[in-house]
Amino acid sequence: DEADFGDAWLLRPGLTVVWLGWQADVPDRPGLLRLRAPVARAEDGGPLRGLVRADWTVDEAAASLPLAHRDHQAYPALEEGFAALTVRAGRLAPRTAIRREHWRFARVGEDGAEAPDRTWITLEGGFRPGGIYELVYEAEDPRVVGLGLAAVRDLAAWLKRDPDCPFPVERTVAVGISQTGRFLRHFLWQGFNAAADGLPAFDGVMVMTAGAGRGSFNHRFAQPSRDAHRYSAFFYPTDLFPFSSRVQRDEALAAADGLLARAEADGCLPKLFQVNSGYEYWGRAAALVHTAVAGGVDVEPHPAERLYHLRSTQHFPVGWPRALPTDAGPWLGSPIDNLAGYRALLAALLDWVEDGREPPPTRVPTLRSGTLVPLSGYAWPEVPGMPAPRVVHEAYRADYGPRWSQGVVDWQPPQLGMPFPSLVPQVDPCGIEIAGVPNLETEVPLGSFAPWHLRPPDGDGVRELTDFYGSFLPFPRDDATARQAGDPRPNLDALYSDQRDFLKRVEAALGALVGGRWLLPEDTARQREEALRRFRSLR
Repeated sequence: DEADFGDAWLLRPGLTVVWLGWQADVPDRPGLLRLRAPVARAEDGGPLRGLVRADWTVDEAAASLPLAHRDHQAYPALEEGFAALTVRAGRLAPRTAIRREHWRFARVGEDGAEAPDRTWITLEGGFRPGGIYELVYEAEDPRVVGLGLAAVRDLAAWLKRDPDCPFPVERTVAVGISQTGRFLRHFLWQGFNAAADGLPAFDGVMVMTAGAGRGSFNHRFAQPSRDAHRYSAFFYPTDLFPFSSRVQRDEALAAADGLLARAEADGCLPKLFQVNSGYEYWGRAAALVHTAVAGGVDVEPHPAERLYHLRSTQHFPVGWPRALPTDAGPWLGSPIDNLAGYRALLAALLDWVEDGREPPPTRVPTLRSGTLVPLSGYAWPEVPGMPAPRVVHEAYRADYGPRWSQGVVDWQPPQLGMPFPSLVPQVDPCGIEIAGVPNLETEVPLGSFAPWHLRPPDGDGVRELTDFYGSFLPFPRDDATARQAGDPRPNLDALYSDQRDFLKRVEAALGALVGGRWLLPEDTARQREEALRRFRSLR
């Protein structure tokens, strides 16, 4: 409907906007786009069986848990098939088996009644907070989820080259964020940008907040929503070599590959933007997109791509509250306006595809500049009540079994080999990331913006990362407040003498952002108004 188009910025230049349902297991609710994928069968026409895994990070006591991830459609467990349930205290803690007679495939309703259900499990005494529960079970009739990749490819080719298309276009640009961004990385890696006629499906691709990930988009019993974050949906095939667009060799895997290797070999390279928030460096191993898998060396972007890191942002924008927290510790959520940066970068990609106009140069933290560092070198200021993380997401050399190259998982859970290097953007004394694409909030700061947020201690006493979220902590108001709190950061009175001084800084920053093509001119008024509101609420 009309609200879905926002301010219609995409339509004003004459773009055609198309959505496609590519995922076969989306929740069973009306109004959702979906792919109706067939079931794969054995060569003799009989059913295919295999192992499926489900896991849960339990923060609140539960009587029963769904096999489905985030309300998606689950593969039901076989009546007489293999099934094993374990629990562990932390991400890498040893698993403890739960005896089969203590749990069953059933669901407990709101009235407390239990009913058999092969897509739920129930445990005697319930599932306790603080545990990571993991179920490996046998299922049959896998959907051919990889057809989603083919459907996207064929749609793009149809739009450009089929005379019967009712809304033909001259060029196509794919845009994906988070899961769909990882989908597009997978799409490129597996060579799907070469359409059936040998010509490119997409002329441009914009991948947002995918980090170094791909996903469960083309293997047997794949669950596309399982995203393998730091503290949920553990060790699904997401953060897997290769990571960079340029071909690298990993000696440990005895393999050489690159994200764009197939597209380049096919002569179907798109113009590619990869845009990451600060969170993806902490929670999705984003540094591997532009560093060597052996560690210690920057990798230059492929000539067909540009890489951008949005400074101090989290995985998705949350907006600023009407009343900002000033004395309750860090706020859950880094409220920087990612959307303004996305709009400007998409405009730059469209100009590159349409007219060949060079986009802004790659802007990411680097090892050579000292703005990309290991966790041990992270210089977060010693802010009371907001300690620096002691963990960062790691991508492992994971082994899913002897048939993994054929798209079949035989080992659930996978065997974990050595992790790849983990690096994060360095910060200044204010707790703001130094390198990357600037934004108004970090150019004229009112507090510290962290792309991470810490969970309560887990069963091993470790404060893990909260999936997707960052943090915001306002600066002290004045010298007295800073001394009382023991806060080493600058205070607002020292930074800005008054509202006029603050607005002068805002105007200068907005001009520089527009000049660098990091902000659309039409978005400056909204940014200015919001900045003034935030300043008044904190002063």
